[in-house]
Amino acid sequence: MFSRSSLLHLRIPFSFFLLPIFFFALCVSPNFNEPRILWVLVIVHLLLYPASNGYNSYFDKDEKSIGGLENPPPTKKGLYYLALLLDALAVALALLYLNVTFAVMLIVYGLVSKAYSHPSIRLKKYPFISLVITGIFQGVFTFVMCYVGLNDFEIHQAMKWQVLLPGFLTSMMLWANYPMTQIYQHEEDSKRGDRTISLLLGVKGTFVFTAMVFGVAVILFLLYFYFNFTAEIAWIFLMITIPILLYFFYWLYLVMKKKSLADYKHTMRLNTVSAICLNGFFIFLFLRVSHVMQLFN
Repeated sequence: MFSRSSLLHLRIPFSFFLLPIFFFALCVSPNFNEPRILWVLVIVHLLLYPASNGYNSYFDKDEKSIGGLENPPPTKKGLYYLALLLDALAVALALLYLNVTFAVMLIVYGLVSKAYSHPSIRLKKYPFISLVITGIFQGVFTFVMCYVGLNDFEIHQAMKWQVLLPGFLTSMMLWANYPMTQIYQHEEDSKRGDRTISLLLGVKGTFVFTAMVFGVAVILFLLYFYFNFTAEIAWIFLMITIPILLYFFYWLYLVMKKKSLADYKHTMRLNTVSAICLNGFFIFLFLRVSHVMQLFN
């Protein structure tokens, strides 16, 4: 169960790319405390996400690069049980240290992520359904889940526009990024019969789709920060998107010259640039709204 192969397939470092959702939920949370911050972070990023990664890897059985793992080793049966163990541990810790609502949302997320790759359902092979569901559950659903856990709220306390609107914005970002995570897997997805959104769009179409959706997402984020925070915060957010856009269009330029450069290495570089910029921004925003920075003035 705890073989090197299984541990690698959990792809724990890949959770870094999804950290902005947690930090964004933290920025709009009114009642969090330090222990709850730690438990939500550990449960979501060190248990829930790795469990999902491991479960999907077990059924995908990829032979070529996957997100966060350039040369995936063959999967073993122990990976399946390890993924289920991490799911169970996440729910148990949520019940012990957070609340029932958060635990139930973990279960729902886990079931949906399993439906993504399990052969009896395999949402991954349906391009538009998988796009919508991935954006919703990794975006607004996870945002609300973190919000509930951080604040010890029930679900009805999170069902308000002050929470759902920023949650929806995270879904917009994920809808922009999701096809890019598939752009280097066209050959392997085709062999398995998975008709992913990136495969449907093609390499050039994937870049165009991402550029359009990301552009809309940035505009909506700017409006959100301008009206709910300050013009300064909106401008800072705009500035942090510049490195992302520069690398994106540089990569597009390379791909236009040589299509094979729509590969794993460049995809991970784009994800890394995006995660560093967005995590940095939301950490800064949290420090600003929580007034922690005033302690150093």
